[in-house]
Amino acid sequence: MSTTARLHHRDPTAPAGVDVPTFCPLCVSRCGATATVAEGVLTSLRPDPTHPTGAALCVKGKAAPEIVAHRDRLLHPLRRTRPKGASDPGWETITWDEALDTVAQRLTGLAREHGPECVVFGSSSPSTSAMSDSVDWLTRLRRAFGSPNLCVSMELCGWGRYLAPLYTFGAPVPGAYMPDLERAECILYWGYNPSVARLAHATATTAALRRGAKLVVVDPRRAGLASKADHWLRVRPGTDTALALSLTHVMLDNGWYDVDFVRRWTNAPLLVRDDTGRLLRESDLHDDGDAKRFVAWDATTAAPVSYDPGTGRCAVDEDRLSLTRTVQVDAEDGPVSCTPVFELIRRGCAAMSPEAAEHITGVPADTIVETARTLWHSRPVAFYAWSGVEQHSNATQTARAMGQLYALTGCLDAPGGNVLFTPVPTNPIDGAELISAEQRAKAIGLDRHPLGPPRFEFVTGEDFYRAALEGVPYRARGLVNFGTNYVMSHPDSGRGRDALASLDFFVHADLFMSPTAELADIVLPVTTPFEAEALRVGFEVSQEAQSLVQLRRRLVAPRGEARSDLQIIFALAVRLGLGDSFFGGDLEAAWRHQLAPSGVTLEQLRAQPAGVRVPVHTAYRKFAQEQESGTRGFPTPSRKVELWSETFAEHGYPPLARFDEPAISPVSRPEVARAFPLILTCAKSLRFCESQHRNIASLRGAEPDPEVELHPSTAQARGVQGGDWVVVSTPQGGIRARAKLNKNLAPDVVCGQHGWWQAGPEVDQPGYPPYGPGSANLNLVLTQGPSDPVSGSAPLRASLCEIGLA
Repeated sequence: MSTTARLHHRDPTAPAGVDVPTFCPLCVSRCGATATVAEGVLTSLRPDPTHPTGAALCVKGKAAPEIVAHRDRLLHPLRRTRPKGASDPGWETITWDEALDTVAQRLTGLAREHGPECVVFGSSSPSTSAMSDSVDWLTRLRRAFGSPNLCVSMELCGWGRYLAPLYTFGAPVPGAYMPDLERAECILYWGYNPSVARLAHATATTAALRRGAKLVVVDPRRAGLASKADHWLRVRPGTDTALALSLTHVMLDNGWYDVDFVRRWTNAPLLVRDDTGRLLRESDLHDDGDAKRFVAWDATTAAPVSYDPGTGRCAVDEDRLSLTRTVQVDAEDGPVSCTPVFELIRRGCAAMSPEAAEHITGVPADTIVETARTLWHSRPVAFYAWSGVEQHSNATQTARAMGQLYALTGCLDAPGGNVLFTPVPTNPIDGAELISAEQRAKAIGLDRHPLGPPRFEFVTGEDFYRAALEGVPYRARGLVNFGTNYVMSHPDSGRGRDALASLDFFVHADLFMSPTAELADIVLPVTTPFEAEALRVGFEVSQEAQSLVQLRRRLVAPRGEARSDLQIIFALAVRLGLGDSFFGGDLEAAWRHQLAPSGVTLEQLRAQPAGVRVPVHTAYRKFAQEQESGTRGFPTPSRKVELWSETFAEHGYPPLARFDEPAISPVSRPEVARAFPLILTCAKSLRFCESQHRNIASLRGAEPDPEVELHPSTAQARGVQGGDWVVVSTPQGGIRARAKLNKNLAPDVVCGQHGWWQAGPEVDQPGYPPYGPGSANLNLVLTQGPSDPVSGSAPLRASLCEIGLA
């Protein structure tokens, strides 16, 4: 009998076990849980309703005992003995000392000969893995080493909710400004299915619906909570920007916007020169004017007035500022025609009427109008977005358009809106001070994406592969990777394989061997999160959750010689001579430093495994509070919500949100669409964390095959029935999947799944090759480009395909 079978068929006379409060870190939800441990074995994980994220636990979390006990776990450090082109890597078991010494020697050698920037650090997304335990410490290690390059799929998962909003709000909205679901009267989910991505949001949303809140869901699929939505908007993949602009048009046309917030807290009143298309500055008006100050129009005196971004204040009360008409301003070089930002937005959005948007997006015009009505009349509105709007060639414009739409509601940082819940005070640990500006300027891809992920030390997969294979802007020679399965999780898998094989040195840490790990020189065995301690300060989704500090206990002993990601990071830091930045390799000392401002101690946390609740309270509308410096507003260059981005204009990007047709669509590529007429999108599975866990019996047994969803009429036209094996073909090739009929999809849209490679032998399910005939790897037939010009986001959610019987 297998280990997994024993876990599910334990002797009923055996000891019942000990219950331990914990949380599940397998995804961003970090659901509060109770673990049962009997005789040193993890036997179950179930929800803990006393925990602020513990109302429910998904099937992945419940499968934790199987993940811990799985027979295919990596248990010892391994070293490659054969060339990377060999079919068999010839793995040999080595000691940890050998492994760490080899890694340190090779990395220091690369840094000495080519500069530390030639080494890329990688991490699986902390949104879909337990790397949330350690990603900040990995960032500290990277910076201490001197590399500005972290490849963590930011362009695919995080850009739209964390970094792109910085150009509108100066803050991650909605990434850090969480939807206040306990108080919201209307909830907007855009490209986000919390039932799959963040269960804590799903349970809170269900509670909100029970008390009468409205729900709006924008998604090509009627998935998860979309079935309970007051408005489900079935948008054509990749046309979300057009939909957001049309909703904005309806709200402006009907006066459904918070005029006070727009006047006082956005840059909507600022004047734009009609001749140059740039913001009018005080220095344009007279010689002694300040070039850093902008200009608005005082409707009371019919004269220009200055706005000082240094203080966030205008020369007159904002109530007097005009929003709507073009004016003639007497400038130093003569009269200049100028128009307020608000008026330019109004004119631009007028072209995206509901009828025009219906033609582009497929969402009926009357649904757009009624949705806008709900967003206004059911305030406060809270929203969240996910990778459904990030994996597109126009991802940045979508984030800008959604931010613009949300600003109109005036609900930011207000009760029931998107709120920055007060965090428990801690010392920063990501080591921002450890890397110089000179090194940061060497980030791979910064020349191509000066405002994109490289500006924040994140490298896109496309730019990483280019650096490894083409030496642009220099050759990437080394990779220190924690868990990312590049071959399966990034598009253009074949190019990814070639890029990884080209590296001078590659070390990979993981729970299981993977197609990516097979290309490494050294493979390090990692514990599951249930075999290691980890510190969590704040659980994000509410003020109650954000107030909780919890030290997750080690539930069972590590299997084999596996070590936690944190243990590996700290040990490697010491081997690299960076111990002074890592408390001499003492993890407990590091945690004590991190916790010091909170007043919480490790002794308290160990005595209270359910966590310590710190008395912090929510402050609303923080942007309106005067700071000690005398300033107010948002952390943007103008201290306003920047509906117009002068930063974008300076870099040649549209300063206002603009719809661009997806780069691979029937409209933009009609010649391709003749052979590949269907729009191909993709979505996450409930049972798997991206490319993980298809070897777990309970999960694979419930979802045995890779699937592609298509409308019944689309299937019938191709002689396909539900359950048939089909080939999903794109211009890059074809992969296998089982057809699943879904009458809620648009007839011209099909939806695939990525991540299929592992075998499930305990339920007699096969594995699939990552490349070549018989592959089920969707990313094998998807491309990295054309990517978003700002972020480098790949068009994973909107491309073209055809379906035929296998």
